[in-house]
Amino acid sequence: MAINRDDFEEAVVNVGRVTKVVKGGRRFRFTALVVVGDKNGTIGFGTGKAKEVPDAVKKGLDDAFKSLVKVSLKGTTITHDIEYKYNASKILLKPASEGTGLIAGGAARPVLMLAGIKDIIAKSLGSNNPNNLVQATVEALSKIKS
Repeated sequence: MAINRDDFEEAVVNVGRVTKVVKGGRRFRFTALVVVGDKNGTIGFGTGKAKEVPDAVKKGLDDAFKSLVKVSLKGTTITHDIEYKYNASKILLKPASEGTGLIAGGAARPVLMLAGIKDIIAKSLGSNNPNNLVQATVEALSKIKS
């Protein structure tokens, strides 16, 4: 299955700065959490680490295309409620009637948006660590039955 990267949109969810203290001072490195989606039910996420932010984002993008999953949609929403826990992050996803909009906060919002879901209610319970929350959301979406 060959994928065309031009069909996908990307969103940088989080950029973190990691500091290593050495004899000469501080060394900075960056981590980037990137989500990709075609707004038609395919979603993926990845992380990249580098000395510069753009390089970290590029690595994150390459990683995200390796973990693409298909989401079963019912019109503009999902088929049923789902609650999923990953580490300390827990996400609750509920289908909503047309016109409700995307009600989600934090790191779950770009994931749902890039999956192509327009009407949904999402609640993040527990830890709101972006890495865990993105993983929990993607896993929850992939577990939805059509």
